[in-house]
Amino acid sequence: MTPIDAGRGRDGHDAVDYLAVEDSPDFRALKSRHRRFVLPVAGLAFLWFLAYVLLATYASDFMATPVFGRINIGLILGLAQFVTTFAITMTYVSYANRRLDPLAEKLRVELAETEAAR
Repeated sequence: MTPIDAGRGRDGHDAVDYLAVEDSPDFRALKSRHRRFVLPVAGLAFLWFLAYVLLATYASDFMATPVFGRINIGLILGLAQFVTTFAITMTYVSYANRRLDPLAEKLRVELAETEAAR
């Protein structure tokens, strides 16, 4: 029995053994790759947002410093929050396409082949 094989489900039909899938090396690698990207990026994004909020709260004079015309540092940093969000999204999509999706597809095909073999 492979890690993807299973016994019978509650309804009497064959079921996928999801605990065995979770223990498979490919699934562990997928989770590890995902976490190695998401956790640091999410942490940095949170710190960047927190820094903006703290600056807006406690350094309002600095944030009100004019850069040109009526544009001040606070407005530029606020808009940079949006730019950062889009950059993170684009980077994650690229990373997922290169590093996560091929492994997820391999697992999906394995599950489908196991289901088809029953």
